[in-house]
Amino acid sequence: MRLPVGEHTGRPWRIHEYAPDFTTLDVWSFRTPGAGPDDFPVMLAAMQADGGFARQSPATRFLFAVRWRLGALLGWDKPQAGLGTRVRPVRERMPEELTSTAPPAPDGGPFTPLYQLHDESAGELANSTVHGIMHLGWVRTPGGDHELRMAVLVKPNGRSGRLYMALIAPFRHLIVYPSLTRRWESAWRNRARLPGQ
Repeated sequence: MRLPVGEHTGRPWRIHEYAPDFTTLDVWSFRTPGAGPDDFPVMLAAMQADGGFARQSPATRFLFAVRWRLGALLGWDKPQAGLGTRVRPVRERMPEELTSTAPPAPDGGPFTPLYQLHDESAGELANSTVHGIMHLGWVRTPGGDHELRMAVLVKPNGRSGRLYMALIAPFRHLIVYPSLTRRWESAWRNRARLPGQ
């Protein structure tokens, strides 16, 4: 479910300290019935066991295939457009005590992990269109459970980057995020299958 931007910006997440120059583009919630305050690592493990970003719906896979094809044709994803070349990584703004909590980068995932704490994590990516951060947070709901929240923070690269983000907005909201919702909420329901659970 899409949420107002204030649901992310109004919370004391660590990412605010290191990415004040990014704009919060989207905030999305994922239901995790019965989740408690210490279940964020369980949710992350369930998402990873379910395939993470590598396992998506056919429609989402098609959209990403088109995106990667366009990126190859237009040079959007060349190494010189990425982290450490076109843009300074957000990771370099953070203390080592925070970045040392980052898990290894998952295979096939587009994001470079920044950190992972008991109730939030973040990763970043960059190409010639945008420098982006995906933030995941663990939030107590009015009903007393906890749920997963995802916020997408961006710095578009000039006018073309802003145009690109505007053009893909309907696809994010109508296809990509609903697909993520189905996968991640299913991962939570199936968490009992994880080793040690």
